[in-house]
Amino acid sequence: MLNNKTILITGGTGSFGRCFTKYVLEHYEPKKIIIYSRDEFKQFIMANDFKEYKDKLRFFIGDVRDKERLQRAFEGVDYVIHAAAMKQVPACEYNPNEAIKTNIHGAQNIIDAALDSNVKKVVALSTDKAVNPVNLYGGTKLVSDKLFIAANAYAGSKDISFSIVRYGNVAGSRGSVIPFFQNIINNGGTELPITDYRMTRFWISLTQGVELVIKALEEAKGGETFISKIPSFKITDLAEAMLPGCKMPEVGIREGEKLHEIMVTVEDSMTTYEYDKHFIVYPQMVWSDSKRPVPTGKKVPDGFSYSSGNNTEWLSVEEIRELLKTVDAH
Repeated sequence: MLNNKTILITGGTGSFGRCFTKYVLEHYEPKKIIIYSRDEFKQFIMANDFKEYKDKLRFFIGDVRDKERLQRAFEGVDYVIHAAAMKQVPACEYNPNEAIKTNIHGAQNIIDAALDSNVKKVVALSTDKAVNPVNLYGGTKLVSDKLFIAANAYAGSKDISFSIVRYGNVAGSRGSVIPFFQNIINNGGTELPITDYRMTRFWISLTQGVELVIKALEEAKGGETFISKIPSFKITDLAEAMLPGCKMPEVGIREGEKLHEIMVTVEDSMTTYEYDKHFIVYPQMVWSDSKRPVPTGKKVPDGFSYSSGNNTEWLSVEEIRELLKTVDAH
């Protein structure tokens, strides 16, 4: 699938981009991987970390806000993975127009550049926060998702598809709770603050996120949203796993934060199908019979929803403790 293909990753120096690059280089023989991002220093570090693959890697300085630069970068590219975004909730709230420029205008620029090039597939990374959004970050990603799904309407006779992969906070990623707790423990803390005792989250590793993107590259016809079936955990159980017997003062939920991560809404259930290891939300609109995605999975019942709070698979404290050994906190 990825052998002898040229792949471009926007935001490619981030946690996902680095993991995706490593995974593809170890499992496939790509023609070239292009890292497209704004930070020259992160590109320098990544180039050093991947120097054994220097013949396969190219580094492009550029911003998704810059359509002309994207068009230049997309020349000769087969697949685009769109991972660039403003992701920090407080930063988006304080700088709303900047979030709109990157997350919405940037998404449209990706779409336009891909349609004007000979790109075959575009997979955009989404987030649980785009589902019933309660903060600006989620709102911009909802719009981004809608843009990528609708982009299939403009493909015409072109051999191109746009699809989405959705998951929540990756275990150990920047800004998530694991490195926050670990920092308190490293500094000798004996209490781990809990925003709300009822809070739950999904557990997904970077590698699982990468594998879901590759599944989307392999299977997407256009307009689908791919969602992994993964276990949930209680934040209080995570605290107990990381610092057994610790006190857990409840400090109150933060602005723009949800009690549970939700991936599939009741409204989505009408076009959602279940597979062994994932769900697919199919587009409600179909733009071309020849590109119509044909579900082969099991239709979920009407009224179904999938959130970290109503999941059927839960991690115990001991299971969390074992999984923590595999987490590389960023």
